[in-house]
Amino acid sequence: MRLIGSTTSPYVRKVRVYLEETGHDYEFTTVDAWNPEPSLLDLAPVGKVPVLVLDQGPPLFESNLCIEYLDSLLPDAQRLIPSSGEWRWQVLRLQALANGMIDATATRTVELRKPDVAQMKTVLDRETKRIDRILTTFERLVDPSHKLVGGRLSSADLVLGVALQYLDFRYTADWRKTAPRLAAWFVPMTEKPSFKTTLPPGFTPPA
Repeated sequence: MRLIGSTTSPYVRKVRVYLEETGHDYEFTTVDAWNPEPSLLDLAPVGKVPVLVLDQGPPLFESNLCIEYLDSLLPDAQRLIPSSGEWRWQVLRLQALANGMIDATATRTVELRKPDVAQMKTVLDRETKRIDRILTTFERLVDPSHKLVGGRLSSADLVLGVALQYLDFRYTADWRKTAPRLAAWFVPMTEKPSFKTTLPPGFTPPA
């Protein structure tokens, strides 16, 4: 199995963290996602990473799809997305909320890379407010001493961890001032080997 992606993409990192956390055997190949080669487009016509090339069957793309597939390969007791029941929907709901923060941070980052005269303040304001709302929501619901759902690690925890570290990487670490409970919850995630080995090149996490 081979994962194709960028070392700075939070979408790729979600899958890498999941793979490391669950012990799947895989090869990681880096590409320039902004200038995709024809070989990548043949695998993923959407022209985005990550792309998961399977030993058998067509390649998969889009990070949530990749994680869902990989999770389906595990025994029920080891899955990070419950296969059924209320816990499944709680995990997927919070995972979607964390994904929303990644999306907002990525959109804001892309907007800021435009020349000053081309940047849209409305876009920057909208995405900043989106990030703030999601941080406030997680600040209300997290317990710093527990995982998000059912007292055990789930994909929602991993995606939220990636989302928060992406804020540190591309936006600001000041979110900790207004979300201290979330900041306390986040500390053990940053100490996981799956997070340490997948840090973007040149990025030093805040102390």
